Parts: sequence; C-alpha cells; structure tokens
Amino acid sequence: MSNSVIIAPSILAADFARIGDEVAAVDKAGADWIHLDVMDGHFVPNLTFGPPLIAALRPHSKKPFDAHLMVSNPDALLDAYAASGADIITVHAEACPHLDRTLAHIRDLGCKAGLSLNPHTPIDCVKHVLDRLDLILVMTVNPGFGGQSFISAMIDKIAALKTLIGSRPITIEVDGGITADNAGAVVAAGASALVAGSAVFRGDSYADNIAAIRAAAG
Repeated sequence: MSNSVIIAPSILAADFARIGDEVAAVDKAGADWIHLDVMDGHFVPNLTFGPPLIAALRPHSKKPFDAHLMVSNPDALLDAYAASGADIITVHAEACPHLDRTLAHIRDLGCKAGLSLNPHTPIDCVKHVLDRLDLILVMTVNPGFGGQSFISAMIDKIAALKTLIGSRPITIEVDGGITADNAGAVVAAGASALVAGSAVFRGDSYADNIAAIRAAAG
C-alpha cells in the first residue's frame, strides 16, 4: 500500500442535511484532505455552495480543505475562499484569461495554487505556469455533476502531465468517477491525490470505503 497517496473525499456526495457531521465522519474515517466542489451554475450547470458553508465546516476538520472552483470568474472570489478556510484553491484553466496572475494571487493569499483541466483541455496550457503551481487537477469526468463514469482516456493525459512536470514538487490530483477499480491505474500513471465522492459516501462504513481505495491505489 502506498502511504503517499492522498484520499480527498468530495462532500458533493455527502448528505447535505448533516454536512458538518459528514465532514467530521470522513475525517475520522481516514480522509487526508476534504474536497470542496464549488459550482456557480454558469461555468458548469450545477450550483453548490460558497465561502459561508466552507467557513461553517472549517471547525469540523483540521484536514486540508481542497477547494475546487468550477466558476466563471474565480479572480473575484479568491480572497473570500482563502478567508473561509481553504488551504488549496484550484481554478480552471478554461476560466482564467490571466492565469499566471491568478495563480500568483492564490499563493499571495497563503494558499496552495491548483490548476484544473477539463477532459478536452490539452496539457500545453500548463507549460508556462508550472512554477506557479502546487497541484494540477485532471478532470476524469466532465465537471458539473457527481456520480459520473470515469473517462479512461485521461490515464494517458495523467502520464503526459507527469512527464511534463518532471522533478517539480507538483501534486497530480484526479477527480471524477474514482473507485477502487481504477485507483491503481491513475496512480500508476502519475497521480498522487484521488478525489472520490460516491465511492466514499455510501454504505455503512466510510472507513472501509477509504481503505479500499487506498489499498487499490497501492
């Protein structure tokens, strides 16, 4: 088993009627990060939550809060998400006309800077901002909804990114349809952080679910 693999349960799949308890439960169950899928109903069709909810959840876990901003104008929101308690802020390459400046601002706020790529987005767009990045998030589904099926073509994309990154200390994270069935393949390709929603927040034991993904990733 690889102890270096980060498991980041996505609260998008949690029971929103008791969301604070759900965050505390996956923390106790062995989550490494808490993944926060922020959607604005414009960049993606769904609408989820914003800084007030993240701030309200912050006391329920001391684990890093991994905020994935699927929004059209992230620059207007970065300060608010940093203030709400996000430790990592990931923006979409497709939504940032001044990407270098956006990533620099995230770091200036004291957060780690992440860049997400939709399935159709080529990896060339990261070449000139690699030294601004702490994390690259490869979307293995089309963003906007939970519970989608993993796009297997993204395994080659992960491998290409791993080569492009070289020795830089940049985490490759994957998000979308991650289960124990495909965790091993994405980690073998170069990923070291796995976002899982439905595969964690189901059944009677979140701990067993997380352990199964972690074991498969080994």
